[in-house]
Amino acid sequence: MKDTSNRSKAYKVFSMIVLIILALLFLFPLYWIVTGAFKTGQDIYATTPAWLPSQWTMDNFAKLFDRRSAPLFEIGALVGPTVPGAIRWLVNTVFMAVAAMLLTCITAAMAGYALAKKRFIGRAILFSLIVCAMALPKQVILIPLLKEMSALNLYDTLWAVIFPTVGWPFGVFLMKQFSEGIPGEILEAARVDGASEWRTFSTIVLPMVKPGIGALAIFTFINSWNDYFMQLVMLASNSKYTISLGIATMQAETSVDTGLLMAGATLAAVPIIVVFLVFQKYFTQGITMGAVKG
Repeated sequence: MKDTSNRSKAYKVFSMIVLIILALLFLFPLYWIVTGAFKTGQDIYATTPAWLPSQWTMDNFAKLFDRRSAPLFEIGALVGPTVPGAIRWLVNTVFMAVAAMLLTCITAAMAGYALAKKRFIGRAILFSLIVCAMALPKQVILIPLLKEMSALNLYDTLWAVIFPTVGWPFGVFLMKQFSEGIPGEILEAARVDGASEWRTFSTIVLPMVKPGIGALAIFTFINSWNDYFMQLVMLASNSKYTISLGIATMQAETSVDTGLLMAGATLAAVPIIVVFLVFQKYFTQGITMGAVKG
């Protein structure tokens, strides 16, 4: 019995050491980017890496905010105050990612619930097509998407990047797996009590699949934020750029400026970290619960 207890303790210690090492390895790129944003060019290009800036400087952020300017927002004839281009790009990216996240979570939750709990002709075929679409690279449908957005007069708008994300097959698949775990007796009791379909969905289904929605929200936000390829194809105006696309165009105008890139990457990483911290509880629950459902 004592040997078993000692082995269990040794295993826990070993596991903790491995997890700490892995965590440090994953955090190191973020650490290097953030510290690099405050380094001088001499520290960045030094032969011996400088783990901390020898002289903390805000010059990289100053260059990031001084290079271009644009209105903070443009809604029809209403134009906001002029701000640094990086601020406008960050606002664009946050709006794009949040809108895609909200719309995707709503549509995926509805579609997942219908596929899991409703019986209609072609349900199995439709779900099979959704699963097959998960394996379809976005590059394959890029030209049809581009033509569709142009036909709808949405090209060079943020909606051209948002709408293709809304029907994300993975989101529908994930929410279907969560909806499968909803007891049918509860839904039947709601119908007997006279609850409408919308009330049943909003008051019973949504609270029960909240962990899945939280996980999907993080996945969608990060997927939209990092979808550089779609942003590059769908956006053409400087005022419509996202932060990653804007930093890339600034970099293309001059020689390689690593400090500028790290400052832009640091600015772009802040919203993702905030979203993860807000939704991390649901993210963890979504991963663990989704792994054993359906």
